[in-house]
Amino acid sequence: MKRLLVTILAATAAIPVFAQSPATHIDVDGYTIDAQINPATQTLNARVAVRFAELDDQANSATFELNNNLNISQITDARGTPLNSSRNQAENTVRVTFPGTLPRGQMTTITFVYDGRLSGEEESPIYGIKFAAIQNDYAFLLYPSRWFPISGYTADRFTATMHITVPQDYQVIGSGLGSSAAASGAGTVFTYEFTKPSFPGNIAVVKGQPVKTQTDGTTTTLWFRGPQAEFANAYGEMTAQMMTHFTGLFGLAPYANMTVVETADGAPNGYAAPGLLFLAPRAIAKDVNTNVLANNIARQWWEVDVSPVNRNHIWLENGMALYAEALWVEHDKGAAAIEQRMHDTAVTSLTVDDVPMIQTSRLEDYSPEYWALSASKGAVVMGMLRSTMGDEKFFSAIKAFMKDKAWQSVTTADFRASCEAAMGEELRYFFIQWVENNAAPEFKLDYTIFRTTKGFRVQGKISQDLDTFRMPVDLKIETDGNPEEKRVEVMGTSSEFSVDTFGKPKTVTIDAGNKVLHLNPQMRVDVAIRKGEQFVQVAEFSEALKQYQRALDTQKTSSMAHYRVGEVFFLQHSYQSAANEFREALNGDNNPKWVEVWAHIYLGKVFDITGQRDRAVNEYTQAQRTRDNTQGAQDEVSKYLQKPYSEKGKDAV
Repeated sequence: MKRLLVTILAATAAIPVFAQSPATHIDVDGYTIDAQINPATQTLNARVAVRFAELDDQANSATFELNNNLNISQITDARGTPLNSSRNQAENTVRVTFPGTLPRGQMTTITFVYDGRLSGEEESPIYGIKFAAIQNDYAFLLYPSRWFPISGYTADRFTATMHITVPQDYQVIGSGLGSSAAASGAGTVFTYEFTKPSFPGNIAVVKGQPVKTQTDGTTTTLWFRGPQAEFANAYGEMTAQMMTHFTGLFGLAPYANMTVVETADGAPNGYAAPGLLFLAPRAIAKDVNTNVLANNIARQWWEVDVSPVNRNHIWLENGMALYAEALWVEHDKGAAAIEQRMHDTAVTSLTVDDVPMIQTSRLEDYSPEYWALSASKGAVVMGMLRSTMGDEKFFSAIKAFMKDKAWQSVTTADFRASCEAAMGEELRYFFIQWVENNAAPEFKLDYTIFRTTKGFRVQGKISQDLDTFRMPVDLKIETDGNPEEKRVEVMGTSSEFSVDTFGKPKTVTIDAGNKVLHLNPQMRVDVAIRKGEQFVQVAEFSEALKQYQRALDTQKTSSMAHYRVGEVFFLQHSYQSAANEFREALNGDNNPKWVEVWAHIYLGKVFDITGQRDRAVNEYTQAQRTRDNTQGAQDEVSKYLQKPYSEKGKDAV
């Protein structure tokens, strides 16, 4: 499968991405960065001292990742002696060779001197995503851009002292204690010192004055430009509300006050750094993008405060960040909203079925598989763990974990130990099933109803096909009176149960609240459609159609599958075939409901393209009558009722 970027931290492009970071054998302690940023020439000049310890015996080299667009002029040791080096353009790396072996565990300092242009148009280390851009009126340099030499990407925590020089009238925003002083030339030096091990290597260059908001005792400073500036107050207030809510769930935040900076088109929708949030313009709108905001605010705990010891444990970070979106939905809109949200997340998680979460390092950074496994499945696992432990014990474990492991690298075993301490029992079975394995069960329910002297009894068994499976699963029994619920410990391929009820049982449902990740016919349909959508985003239309057909083979009346097929045919300019599929979507199961309005809109477009304006207006009118404004549908309707739809901006015939 070609790689595509998913929505959690997705950028605007969806294309193949940078391969895995090279293996590292050093432990970086910290950096001293002296850099000059010139907005007029869009260039960076830097002198960076790296302090690190060798972890292996008899090693005489160290490899760092550095942006290919930065040209190294010199690398020297602590005495100023030049060191030999070689670059690997395919991996954005530089290998530094020493004249002798490095003493294991002993601190070594080397200094890189380099420069280059980073306008944002150059090829990024993560292809298609803009993590660095120096423009005339702003700049941002984020850690994934490798604008300074990196080892142990996303895993090796470090301290940093940064001295960033910019022209007068510009300011530098960074993590840590900051100060500024006049430079020798016509610029200003901004200094930021970060003394706790984390990921402070992210800066922004700004002009003008920020907007500051104070809500719930939290001060938020926002640097938004252009049309996004009018939304600064709303984002500041929402940031404070989320900080307060997540503090109640996760414990004290590493930073009480936040700074939010706008980046640029093509950058990730959101990116988190210590005390900083970076938001792309597309994530800043009149209606606050609560998903992006919640995800990145949560990363103040689950990335800044604690982070995985390596990428095999990154589900802790990405999974909890995505689950934080659901937690905010629950807080804001209630239990029904989080249930739907977690169903959608479960669908995405099941698009990867051949790699367990504990092997996430096998996947490419920012690939759909990476996000589906580490974020979507990670979030689902967090939800299942919460259901298994109960709210009180789950969030107690979270708070204890964050307190005990603050400013440290962590493992899944560390997290499990915290959960077991709060639970008062071993949870190894849970982590074996959901973190170390990749299979999901498909439940089957058989039962018989008996009359008893006090009412009724439901006896039966739950079957599934995973021999090592163990998980508590809830049963819901609808009766003439109040429903009965029972938790069944499902172990192995068959588990029996017995439930007494007062009223006569009507229906028995397993996992009615969708608390356990499992397959069923509808889920298989949803997963096939989701895979098809992923192929469409990289223009693999034939593969997308295969996935949609799999969904239709299982459920012929799936409105969603027919609609997606129609979209593919529309993109391929097969308008008659597209129209047929949109009609089938309207005649299908009408799930989800929004398919109706958009099927009518697409039919209107087809008729406009083929010169049948009256029929197009009829379809737009029917779309208007639904009053469904999903994804701005009614705005589209109004536009095309006034003027015919055309391809590539040309007037319709």
